[in-house]
This record gives sequence, structure tokens and C-alpha cells, in this order.
Amino acid sequence: MMFMNTDFLKNNEISLKLVKTTVGNIHKQWLPAYHFAIYDKQGEEVGGCDLRIGHNTNVYYGGNIGYRIEEQYRGSHYAGKACLLLFQLAKKHKMDYLIITCNPDNHASRKTCEYAGGTLEKIVQIPVDNEMRKAGETEKCIYRFHLHDY
Repeated sequence: MMFMNTDFLKNNEISLKLVKTTVGNIHKQWLPAYHFAIYDKQGEEVGGCDLRIGHNTNVYYGGNIGYRIEEQYRGSHYAGKACLLLFQLAKKHKMDYLIITCNPDNHASRKTCEYAGGTLEKIVQIPVDNEMRKAGETEKCIYRFHLHDY
């Protein structure tokens, strides 16, 4: 996979700065990914996000996008705004849809998925052989984003 220029990932409220790319690992079913720091319009780093390119079983349960916002910056939809920017990068990779997952009791993450326009497909049990299950997680909300809508 060819990684792309990501300088366009900004709007009037946030910008995403590329921290690193990872090529993935076929044996562990890890997909190639971009990893970003999220900055607000004042230039403060408010969190981070990543975009995994492609689809497989791991991404179905773990999601194409991951995000975290530092506690003092929460409540401004920074994660949702970052997702909307990442959708543009995913489209450049010819992806038709993305999956974002979260735990059913993670209300902030569920609000982020709704803010970004996701459809809750279902709540699923994580398979027993999945790494997240081995780490103690049992269920995931599966949100689907059809990129032709963005």
C-alpha cells in the first residue's frame, strides 16, 4: 500500500498532523495505518487518532478508526471532527465504508459515532479467540459509515 500526503487533513477548528505510518502485519491481521496527533485551532495537541486501511475480521471488531481526546479537551467534538477528516483520507484509498467500534457503555464514544453520522449496525459479542476478548472486553457496538455520504 502507498501512503499518501495528509496535509489536507484540517478545517477551521482542528488539524491532523501525521505522527507515523505502520505497514501492518499479515500474520497478526493488522492493517496498514496512519497515526495522527489532533491539534485545535490554537495549536494545542488535544488528542490522537488513527486510520486503518482495509477490512478484515480484526477491524470489524476493533474499527477502522481509533481516537482519544485528553480529558481537559473533551466536549468539543474533536474526535468526531477528526473522524470526518479521516473519511476524506479513506476515500482517497478507494474505501467505500468504514467501521468504528466502541464498548456499549462508552457513551462519549457512541455520541462521537452519532455526531459523525454513523449508523449503529448492531452490538456484537467479541469472539473468544480475539485479542480484545483476551484482554477482558466482551461486546462492541459496530457503527458503519458509508463514505459516499461524505
